[in-house]
Amino acid sequence: MPALYASLEAVKSLNKNDITEVRAMMRPPEGVRLVMEAVCIMKDVKPKKVAGDKPGVKVDDYWEPGKALLQDPGKFLDSLLTYDRDNIPDSIIARIQPYIDSDAFTPAAIQKVSKACTSICLWVRAMHKYHNVAKSVAPKRAALQAAETELQATEAILAEARARLKACQDRIASLQTKYDECIRKQKELEDKSALCEARLIRADKLIGGLASEKSRWIVSVDTLDELANNLVGNVLISSGAVAYLGPFNGEYRAEMCADWIEKLKTLGVPHTTSPAPNLIDTFGDPVKIRNWHIFGLPKDGLSVENAVIVQFSRRWPLFVDPQGQANRWIKALEYDDGVEVLKFSDKDFLRTLENAIRFGKPCLFENIGEELDPVLDPIITKQTFKQQGTLVIKLGDSIIPYHDDFRLYMTTKLPNPHYKPEVTARLTIVNFTLSPSGLEDQLLGIVVAEERPDLEEAKGQLIVSNAQMKQELKEIEDRILERLSATEGSPVDDLDLIATLEASKMKSTEIQSKVVVAEQTEKDIDETRSMYIPVSVRARILFFCVSALANIDPMYQYSLEWFINGFLHGIANAEKAPTVTERIENINDYFTFALYTNVCRSLFERHKLLFAFLLAIKILENDGFIDAKELPNPAPEWISDRIWSELLTLDALPRFDGIPEFIADNLDDFKAIFDSNEPHRIPLKEPWGEKLDSFQRLLLLRCLRSDKVTNAMQDFVAHHLGQRFIEPQTTNLADVFKDSSPTTPLIFVLSQGTDPASDLYKFADVMKFGGKKLSAISLGQGQGPRAEELMRSAMERGIWVFFQNCHLAPSWMPALEHLVEQIDPDRVHKDFRLWLTSMPSPQFPVFILQNGSKMTMEPPKGVKANLLRTYLSYDDNFLGSVPDKVMFDAGG
Repeated sequence: MPALYASLEAVKSLNKNDITEVRAMMRPPEGVRLVMEAVCIMKDVKPKKVAGDKPGVKVDDYWEPGKALLQDPGKFLDSLLTYDRDNIPDSIIARIQPYIDSDAFTPAAIQKVSKACTSICLWVRAMHKYHNVAKSVAPKRAALQAAETELQATEAILAEARARLKACQDRIASLQTKYDECIRKQKELEDKSALCEARLIRADKLIGGLASEKSRWIVSVDTLDELANNLVGNVLISSGAVAYLGPFNGEYRAEMCADWIEKLKTLGVPHTTSPAPNLIDTFGDPVKIRNWHIFGLPKDGLSVENAVIVQFSRRWPLFVDPQGQANRWIKALEYDDGVEVLKFSDKDFLRTLENAIRFGKPCLFENIGEELDPVLDPIITKQTFKQQGTLVIKLGDSIIPYHDDFRLYMTTKLPNPHYKPEVTARLTIVNFTLSPSGLEDQLLGIVVAEERPDLEEAKGQLIVSNAQMKQELKEIEDRILERLSATEGSPVDDLDLIATLEASKMKSTEIQSKVVVAEQTEKDIDETRSMYIPVSVRARILFFCVSALANIDPMYQYSLEWFINGFLHGIANAEKAPTVTERIENINDYFTFALYTNVCRSLFERHKLLFAFLLAIKILENDGFIDAKELPNPAPEWISDRIWSELLTLDALPRFDGIPEFIADNLDDFKAIFDSNEPHRIPLKEPWGEKLDSFQRLLLLRCLRSDKVTNAMQDFVAHHLGQRFIEPQTTNLADVFKDSSPTTPLIFVLSQGTDPASDLYKFADVMKFGGKKLSAISLGQGQGPRAEELMRSAMERGIWVFFQNCHLAPSWMPALEHLVEQIDPDRVHKDFRLWLTSMPSPQFPVFILQNGSKMTMEPPKGVKANLLRTYLSYDDNFLGSVPDKVMFDAGG
């Protein structure tokens, strides 16, 4: 209670002096007396009877008893503080009530007379109030006491229950711990079981994956063991091929390798026997070879060997490349690396070469002659040295940094160059001369691509797909071996290895199924492609016939690119047919004559029959109608010692066995042939008439009457190729112009006393390129710069340029070749044409001859040829201008 606590605090604030002061009062004020009376009543102190105001009446006096209470101030104050306020009798409360009700007994009133009595007053009033409050609270206290007793009993029960609960909880905790431990063990066992099950599955996959690889790896291991055992011999043969066989053709390489292999057998050097050691199998990478083919490397074995030689040779390569195949391949192969294409005739070739060495670019020198520029010596011999920690090379007077990525290639168009020994010792000479098998394969691809583009596309996709599948298998196998070697612990725990093996198995299965399909597809494609082999064979024969003409005259040069363009033109213009066989026959007939006509334009008259005869012989030889062994041994004339000697030589041939004896027995019959004006058309006496074919009769005629061999050759060509192959072929400028382009020079090959200028001017007028649209210049001393400027201007303006007498400016011919090579088909004017005239000259550029349209100019021989040229020179305008047309009528 606040009042109780306030009163107790007030009592505590009193000290002994305050009590002593009250006790010392002799005549205490009324308020003090009331306080002391109230204290005495509260402490149940009996009053003292003293006389009152009325006589005989005694009244209660509490002052003296009260002073006695104050005798010991400390004890008095403690008695107030320890007063049993909870057990105040009701009688005391009744006696104290009048004081409580009195206005004089208030703290405010008492405070006026005594501070100590004020605190005591507060105490009395607080005791009174506490009693009243305690009286109302007593039932509640009793109830509280009963509740507390009941609470104690309940708490005892609760404590007992809690004790039992604690025991249960402790037991539950113990059981939970055991349960958790059991669950942990169960989880551990389940994890181990799952791990074992997973390991079993992975082990099954691992075993299955490795089993699928096992058969292939067993074969690979056997193959590798065999290769390892035979490594010395195989590498020895292949290294010898790289070092020494580059300059030779395929046949000689095969002979040399066969000789070397025999030496290995003799000396007991281990080497593979089936197949025999060869460069491609030992050093070749199938994926890289496929990439080479994509960049234009011919697919024949000789070309692949050449590429491998270039790859593994330590010396820079020099390609003998008459047909430009190596040149095109190197340009395509090194295109992404920014190959620099140079010629020794370039003015700034040395600066370009220096930049290529400095920045590590590949460099290709074209049209190398038989002499090399001495400035290349340090590069060819790789005379590099260190300067201030940098690898450098001295080129001329300059020392430049040498980049490790620099590569040097050189090509020559000379078909049979002769290089000095020091050149061949420092360079790798690589013979890239076109082989018949390689050309045949190229031409087959071309004709199939034109006739059946779907097959050729499928063939190409098949090759790419096979290469990709082999590459994927190799990558997967490398990953498997890498993972197996890098695996630590149990391999069944290597998930990446398992996944790799599973992917390998799936990929291997997929590839095997694809291989089966690919093999069947390839078989079908090859069967269909093989139907067109006669076209490629005929074209191959024709190309080598055309190439052989260079042996007759240096002006008879024809490039492979020119030939292929003509081949494509022949395929496109040949007559269509319902069957492949008829179509092949039509292509062969059309292209053979079209090529003959085209080539005859560039041949002198005396060589045209020879060319036709060469075509006929080669075609018949391929068809099996002529034994090639008969050609190297023709027979001379009859009867004379020389004739007889050659007849005896002819007798050595199987078909002519016994011919000398037969002639001796039938002198009259052969005398008639010898004396006849047309001995080539007189039939031979049987059985020789039936025994000898038309070519073999030519050989016999060659012995008896060599003067009539030309006539017999004409009959021979007419019989086997047709009459049109022996008829005069005139040069028609319109036909030649039709086949030309701005990048194709038109070349007149002159003979003594001929000048095509007037014919060209007339043709220019017809084509509306006369006057200022035709610029002509006669080459000679000092005319080169003017001709070059004229040509550059004409390429931009789209006019014709006519350079006459090129043979008189041999020193300017390399510059002309460079100008022609630099003609960009995408930038040159479409109307530009370059016309050239030249006498046969070995200095005339081979590149221009091979890629240009050639026409020979010589006086016509015979009345028929003269009349034909005269008639062909007449056009409709000329005939329309004739006044008297009756004279041209058949009956006029």
